Amino acid sequence: MKLRHFIRVWNLSKEETFKIINRALELKKNKKWERKFVGKILGLIFEKPSTRTRISFESAMIKWGGSAIYLSYKDLQLSRGEPIKDTARVLSRYVQAVVLRTYKQETIEEFAKYASIPVINGLSDRYHPCQALSDVMTVLEKGKDLFNSKIVWIGDGNNVAQSWVETAALLGFKFYLACPPGFEPDPELLKEAKKRYKTEITISNDPKEIIKDADVINTDVWVSMGQEGESEERQRVFKPFQINKELLKLAKPDAIVLHCLPAHRGEEITEEVLEGSKSVVWNQAENKMWLHMALLEFLLESVKIF
Repeated sequence: MKLRHFIRVWNLSKEETFKIINRALELKKNKKWERKFVGKILGLIFEKPSTRTRISFESAMIKWGGSAIYLSYKDLQLSRGEPIKDTARVLSRYVQAVVLRTYKQETIEEFAKYASIPVINGLSDRYHPCQALSDVMTVLEKGKDLFNSKIVWIGDGNNVAQSWVETAALLGFKFYLACPPGFEPDPELLKEAKKRYKTEITISNDPKEIIKDADVINTDVWVSMGQEGESEERQRVFKPFQINKELLKLAKPDAIVLHCLPAHRGEEITEEVLEGSKSVVWNQAENKMWLHMALLEFLLESVKIF
C-alpha cells in the first residue's frame, strides 16, 4: 500500500479522519488493545520543547508494545548542518515512524519527501494537526454535535487555529474565529478552504460577536515559541480576547472551553475559567494519547512497515 504521512489535516479524507477519531474514542472507553507493534520503534525529533506531545506519543507507542526514541536537534548531526534529506533516509532504516516538532513546516515536508516511513507533524509554525484531531475528539466525547454546534476560536490565528480551519473544511462543520486585526489565519489557507470544501468560516475582530451563543470555545497562548520578542506588543493587542467570566456569559450555559496547554493564566485565559466547570482541558490533554494511538495504528498498519 502507498506510504502515508500526516503533516497536515488535509492528508486524510473525511472518512479516514472520523475513523481515527472514533477508534481513539473506542480505545479510551474500552481500554483494550493488542501489543501489535512489539519490536517497532517510533522516533521523535524535536526542535521545540514539549510536554504533552512528546509524552503522549511515547505512551501511545509503548501501549502498542513498541518503543520510542526521543532526540532533540542538538543531539543530531542536523545541528551541525547535515541535510534533512540525509537524516530522513537514514532514520527510515532505523525506526518505523517519525514525529517531527519543528519551527518550519518546510522542514517536515522535506523530511517526508525523502523518508520511506510515515512522518507525523508534532507541531510546526503553520500546523498542529494532531492537536486539532484530539480537540475534535474531545468535543465529540463531551456530547457536542459538530454539525449543529457553534464552535469558535478566540485569539491568535496560529498553527492550531489553522489546523482547526482545515479540520472544519474537511469534515464540513461551521467554524468561527475572533482574532485581532493582522493576526488572522493565513488568508490563502482560508481562501483554499472555502474554494476546495465550500466551508463556512466566519472571521471577526470582535470576540463578543463571535462567542455569542457558542457551544465550544477554544483558545491558545498569545505568544508561541519563537515569538518571545513580540511578547509586549501581543499582550497589548490580545488583551480584549481573554477568555474570562464576563466573556463566557455570552456563550451558551452548557458551553465547554478548550485550551491545548500550556496555559498562561491571567493572559489568554483566567484561572477561574481554566479551573472552572466549563473547562475540559484535562480530558483534552489526555485525549492526545488516545488519538495518537489511533493515528499510529492507522499509519503503521496501512503500509505494513515491519
